[in-house]
Amino acid sequence: MRYRKLKNSELDRLSTNEFKAAEKTKLIVILDNVRSLNNIGAIFRTADAFLIEKIYLCGITAKPPHKDIQKTALGATESVAWEHVENTLQLVSQLKSEGVFVASIEQAETAIMLDEFSVQEAMTYALVFGHEVKGVSQEVVSASDAVIEIPQLGTKHSLNISVSSGVVLWDFFSKLKALR
Repeated sequence: MRYRKLKNSELDRLSTNEFKAAEKTKLIVILDNVRSLNNIGAIFRTADAFLIEKIYLCGITAKPPHKDIQKTALGATESVAWEHVENTLQLVSQLKSEGVFVASIEQAETAIMLDEFSVQEAMTYALVFGHEVKGVSQEVVSASDAVIEIPQLGTKHSLNISVSSGVVLWDFFSKLKALR
């Protein structure tokens, strides 16, 4: 079998306006004090790929427009809804009061392994990703409905946040899609 790479014009992607009007995946991303502009941009791009509802940029997390965010986002800051919120803990409390299930992506005692976490079709999920070195703050972890850990078998203690977000968002997206 021969394979031919597709051109961008053959990918049948949504326009920015079509993206904004499209039904979204019931997923919200919360970035808790993420410092790397390239990671922020990569997460925007991943959020675009999976039709994520919204990204909350909390604390020191930089906001678009910024050339280093744009470098990896490739325009996704124009399609994906986002908002800057100063206090992550207050946001978590607000979302939980609105019926959103908040899960911190972190390594913690009694964390649920990602491959063992079951989603519910009617639920909206907010997934919290933390600072590249410090992770999700303990107060946010403690306030979360669940803590989800990505199983890892190698020698390193963690994955880069942009990789973690890609793994987790794909997992949730595919699980939710399977319920439709």
